[in-house]
Amino acid sequence: MQQYLLSIYQPDGDPPPPEVLDPIMRDVEAVKAELREAGAWVFSGGLHPPSTATVLRAKDDEVLTTDGPYLEGKEHIGGFTVIRAPDLDAALEWGRKLARAVTLPIEVRPFQHGGSE
Repeated sequence: MQQYLLSIYQPDGDPPPPEVLDPIMRDVEAVKAELREAGAWVFSGGLHPPSTATVLRAKDDEVLTTDGPYLEGKEHIGGFTVIRAPDLDAALEWGRKLARAVTLPIEVRPFQHGGSE
């Protein structure tokens, strides 16, 4: 089965207050449980804010290190889920469920098949 990355895009800034965030997180956990029950869940995780990022860039014989995000923007990837799905339509349906749960945009992208698969 094909694997897909479901990226959660969230706005920069402070997270919502607990009275807003707690019900969202319950809904996210319910979607994750459904993914597990269906055998579609592979891995998921939340990310720290972009300000905690470090970018490594090769230049000549050196690798330069820069603190902060690679790109500046008004939103960032706040988390992601990797799933298994038989096709894009099935992956998009999981993306719809996750979008409803988190109330944020979800980007669905297939992984490329490597030579060892």
